[in-house]
Amino acid sequence: MSPTRSRLQRWSQDGRLYAVLAATGFSMKAVFVKLGYAAAPVDALTLLAMRMGFALPLFLWLAWLARDPDAAPLSPRDGLHIVVLGFLGYYLSSLFDFYGLETITAGLERLILFLYPTLVLVFHACLTRQRPSPRTLQALAICYLGLGVGFVHDLQVTGWSRDVMVGSGWVFASAVTYALYYLGTGALVTRIGSMRLAGLAGSASCLFVLGHYLVAGDPASLADLPPAVWLNGSLMAVVSTALPIYWLALGIQRMGTAQAAAVGNLGPVLTVFASWLLLGEPLSVFQLGGLALVILGVSRLKPKSS
Repeated sequence: MSPTRSRLQRWSQDGRLYAVLAATGFSMKAVFVKLGYAAAPVDALTLLAMRMGFALPLFLWLAWLARDPDAAPLSPRDGLHIVVLGFLGYYLSSLFDFYGLETITAGLERLILFLYPTLVLVFHACLTRQRPSPRTLQALAICYLGLGVGFVHDLQVTGWSRDVMVGSGWVFASAVTYALYYLGTGALVTRIGSMRLAGLAGSASCLFVLGHYLVAGDPASLADLPPAVWLNGSLMAVVSTALPIYWLALGIQRMGTAQAAAVGNLGPVLTVFASWLLLGEPLSVFQLGGLALVILGVSRLKPKSS
């Protein structure tokens, strides 16, 4: 057996391979969105509806894959909880994110979205009325300093464009709604499992998006979209939605939540370099510095033992 194959087999067994694949898949979502926008004049709702239309059977597959005959059936309260999570997570959060990507770079989008752990901590502190520790406050300051560096860089590149500020606001709203989704998964995920919850909540999100599109969109225009838009929509659904969720669940099973989350720090780095390579987005020392600060801050949010 070759050294490379042996290493991949070892990484597969301990979960590292799946965690890296998940981080890579999630990081490519913004790139596929930008490629979809570049392929034809298409609006955010249409592109999101294409993604969720392709993703719906995949989310149902995830829910079926995670079924457990010995598990207790879902109660009506569980069902309502899942619907609310679906509304917040892959519907509102995705819609706001797609609106933001109409006007900002994929690198800045990932930088802003990566702040969601800081928002989770802030919301948790508000709910529990517990003051964050000095270490946590320091980590928050580092994160937002890094975001400021990356944000100012994009404003300078675009001549202090109002579109960048509006787009950043949309993506920050996406981070807020995703943080609320993350907070809401706490008790439910331990009872029904992360993969099953992702499959069910994702399916609910797909129905919200498709319903929104049928009411406010133009389904007849789908037939006129070029193949490149359809290709990027399907890649978003498969490579950056369903498969990363599946890979992340496998990674967590094998290496634990904290270690899998640490590997997830690769995501913003991969997005920045993929957007530079595939989209021709600028890559500067300031952008890399801001990215490093955000990753450092997020890493310091974890307990010292992690």
